[in-house]
Amino acid sequence: MPRAHAVTQLGSNRPLRRLIFIPVPVLLGCAMLCSQAQVRRHMSPLATGLDDEFASESATVNGITLHYVRGGNGPAVVLIHGFPQDWFEYRAIMPQLAKQFTVIAVDLRGVGASTTKPGTMKPGGYDAANMAEDVHQLVAALKLDRVYIVGHDIGGQVAYAFVRRYPEETRGAMILDTPIPGIAGWDEIQGHPAMWHVRFMQVPGLAEKLVAGRQADYFGYFFQFAKFTPSDEAHYVKAYATVAQLHAMFEMYRAFPANAQFNATQRGPNGVPLLLAAGEGSPFAQLVPKIAEGLRSNGCAHVETSLIRGAVHYVVEDQPQTVADLIERYASLNAP
Repeated sequence: MPRAHAVTQLGSNRPLRRLIFIPVPVLLGCAMLCSQAQVRRHMSPLATGLDDEFASESATVNGITLHYVRGGNGPAVVLIHGFPQDWFEYRAIMPQLAKQFTVIAVDLRGVGASTTKPGTMKPGGYDAANMAEDVHQLVAALKLDRVYIVGHDIGGQVAYAFVRRYPEETRGAMILDTPIPGIAGWDEIQGHPAMWHVRFMQVPGLAEKLVAGRQADYFGYFFQFAKFTPSDEAHYVKAYATVAQLHAMFEMYRAFPANAQFNATQRGPNGVPLLLAAGEGSPFAQLVPKIAEGLRSNGCAHVETSLIRGAVHYVVEDQPQTVADLIERYASLNAP
């Protein structure tokens, strides 16, 4: 999504008129800095209603530029959005969480202000395990210790992959209203009428052609099932304004078979505490016990479940206070 950025320019646009000799140690120091993930701060508070405590930043990680909004202090909580949303999904609860946590709300690769390699619209890289690596490298770049991961929808699948790949760096995770490919409950939900859009978006190239220019109409179908305001809807339409941004999200759906393969192989013991929650009116609600049992069968030793009253799929929009309270409660456990 286009935004005006406050950028500090290094160097000058004037023609070079003389040679400048820089000591070798300085050059070596610059090379070391350039080899690390680069964190850049943009204008804040992004006209979001968030105060100056929050900053819009980006980092070069895993070959892409990952955008995130950061605020607060304390143990780290990483928030990962679902479809068709970006970091903004969590803006209503971020101020409350920031009172006791360092809050990091990310844009998944290719969505919103996050980018992939310029000019590329190739398959690959959008599987949950690789997007978990995006987040992992961001956590490392920000020097965050033992993070708590919250993921909704596709973000929940990324959160689970993070738990599997980096258990020693995770103090807990919350998976909000999503089945998990390759885990019990996944096959059962595939024939549900609410899942029609999955197969549509998985057809290579077709969804890009049919949705581009009609984002408001397409997203509007999903927005009708939650408490979205007109300004919320306008924000998300902008977050997927380009064909490349749409392509990124559709590729995440096309990666579901790869996610199922990865998750099916992850059967070792895993002691990271998990909370699996769903809206009580969600199509996934009845599957929560089965998904939880599937996670336990695959080695997850600590799995709890919860239903969010008065919510359907978009639980943060429907019940922000309940979700914020849940995150506060569980993210505080085992906090450093």
